[in-house]
Amino acid sequence: MATNAVLVAVQARLMRREEVAEGTMAFHFEKPSGFTFKAGQSADVTLTDPPETDTEGNTRTFSIASPLFENELVFTTRMRDTAFKRSLKKVPLATEVKIGSATGSFTLHKNRAKPAVFLAGGIGITPFLSIVRQADHDRLPHKLYLFYSNRRPEDAAFLDTLRTLEKTNPNFRLICTMTEMSKSKKGWKGETVLIDKEMLSRHLAILQGPIYYVAGPPTMVAAIRQTLVGAGVEEDDIRAEEFAGY
Repeated sequence: MATNAVLVAVQARLMRREEVAEGTMAFHFEKPSGFTFKAGQSADVTLTDPPETDTEGNTRTFSIASPLFENELVFTTRMRDTAFKRSLKKVPLATEVKIGSATGSFTLHKNRAKPAVFLAGGIGITPFLSIVRQADHDRLPHKLYLFYSNRRPEDAAFLDTLRTLEKTNPNFRLICTMTEMSKSKKGWKGETVLIDKEMLSRHLAILQGPIYYVAGPPTMVAAIRQTLVGAGVEEDDIRAEEFAGY
């Protein structure tokens, strides 16, 4: 789809940062006046005068993890050892960055009769966090199912927030799986298998019909797409977003 829209970067101040899982940090920025986006979209974040830089450059694209109704923009990332992420972790609070216009079509469909099934691997949870929080706020009638896969509970960002949403929104169901519990120090009574046809069938009445949204590492996205198509899901009902490199 061609577009002539001009992407305009705006300044935003870093308000706070927090560790939301082992090796995963959330960065909270003041939402610039007039900044608009749809839940599930992403934006470029550019460090304008970082303490260090490398060949990967000073700009990264992040899904917006916060919902529309909040006065902040939250970007969450695995903390790889790159100049960009080291800089983001240590620059003083109130440091300004440039944030580009929100882009992407990884947003909730409008047909309220069709359920949405979100399939998240690790940091792929970020667009879904925005979508389900906004849906709860707006009291949308869509049936929402979120399958969230991590190696261990220690790696699962925003787990408490998602569990609370399941209590406040009767249309939302959360199904978590932890695939490497032998490496965890925590207890776990939920699913422990990779997301596959059998697991989906345990929690969904029928696999054909919903709109599927898949976000996570490229290998996971490819595997789940293959699983869905093999289960008879229409290609047009599958939307995917790969999180490569984090």
